[in-house]
Amino acid sequence: MSARLLCTALAVGLSCALSAPAAGADPAPVTIATDEVPARTAFSARTLRGDNWGSANENEPRAALSLAKLYLVDYAVRYGTHGEMDRAAGERAIRFSDDAAADTLDAAYPDAVAAIAAEYGLTHTGGGYWGTSTTSTADVATFLLAKLGTDRDSPILDWMADAAPVAADGTEQNWGTAQVPGVQGTKWAWSDTGISEVASASYGAGYVVVANTIGDTGEHTEDVFAGVGAAALEVTNSR
Repeated sequence: MSARLLCTALAVGLSCALSAPAAGADPAPVTIATDEVPARTAFSARTLRGDNWGSANENEPRAALSLAKLYLVDYAVRYGTHGEMDRAAGERAIRFSDDAAADTLDAAYPDAVAAIAAEYGLTHTGGGYWGTSTTSTADVATFLLAKLGTDRDSPILDWMADAAPVAADGTEQNWGTAQVPGVQGTKWAWSDTGISEVASASYGAGYVVVANTIGDTGEHTEDVFAGVGAAALEVTNSR
């Protein structure tokens, strides 16, 4: 079997393993270290049943990039005071990764990222302005899993599921965690200047997968499948 087909097969196994358990199923968590992920990438995966996977550097604060828009928009749609204007800007910030829309929300709610970090216990997230804030893949995974568990009607999840094929700046949105079979929604992120850094965060049926790579989108997608493959093998061997 080719490496690509093997990764795909493992990803399918992970997608099945990460699905919400049947009623009465044993929810005993499985915790593993995904040591197949290169150090250039931080990787985290979580499930509603309590499974917890992460690379050794999953708690490392890195540039949040446009994943910070998840925090910013969550604050705006739940606590904002401008109603439909906030929702419209929030939708563009998530679906199109529109920086101008995010700037509009940030100007209205400059403490939004910090407020969401405090609310969800995101201890490796910091900063004021969304564009210079930092976070970890573990924190993003914690946030998205909370949405799946207690705020499933959040418009953020709907907008991630209906992401535009091309972002506001012309970047294609079709790589990284979005390639994992079974994914239902994704938010992508990338650096505009300086060193190349990309990230993606996705959710499926009862699980989330998040990664950040110091590198390009091809390297990022490759490393995502390294992490997903390691997790799928461990799940298979532990059942």
